[in-house]
Amino acid sequence: MDLKQSIEKRTSIRNFTDEKIPVHDLKELVRRAGLAPSVNNYQPWKFYAITNKDILSKMAVKVSEKIKQIPSNKSIAAKNVKSQVEWFATFFESAPAVIAMAMEDYESVLEKGVDLSHDEINKMRNFPDMQSAGAAIQNLLLSAVDLGYGACWLSAPMIAKESLEEIIKIEKTYHLIAFVAVGKAVRDLQPKTKKSIDEIFKLID
Repeated sequence: MDLKQSIEKRTSIRNFTDEKIPVHDLKELVRRAGLAPSVNNYQPWKFYAITNKDILSKMAVKVSEKIKQIPSNKSIAAKNVKSQVEWFATFFESAPAVIAMAMEDYESVLEKGVDLSHDEINKMRNFPDMQSAGAAIQNLLLSAVDLGYGACWLSAPMIAKESLEEIIKIEKTYHLIAFVAVGKAVRDLQPKTKKSIDEIFKLID
């Protein structure tokens, strides 16, 4: 499949068959993710591919617990909202594989010559570490389509970040950024409608 087709076909898949993903395909997805651009070519990432169902269940339980602890407001919809959010944050439990992305902090060149903290510089530069993470995850998502899989990018589970890091055994210098659930889609889904080029493009000539 060419790049244009992968981009146009990509959509978030949340319902998967039980078909397992070969390790060589998981490695290929991560290899391509690692080819993404990163701030100062620091390549601050590490990817953990989780296929163990017991571990995925433990992870989902921790996320559910955290969501239940969030104080609800007085609205009638509060219970339904939390229930909906809980499903979207834990459906990864039924995926054949979840690829967890972790990153370590980078030291920018600027840090060596100015009296500003890492966090201050990161904010001033509009979080280039998170921009790097997004580039790698996009590579992974498009590669999943190219290899015949469906995938979904998840940030909601990070509400239980510390517990998840313990379960996955993330190395101490790294911290969790996001999950990507991967597998064969139960059915083909059409990509959602996107804004037209006229809505998102402006030429400054």
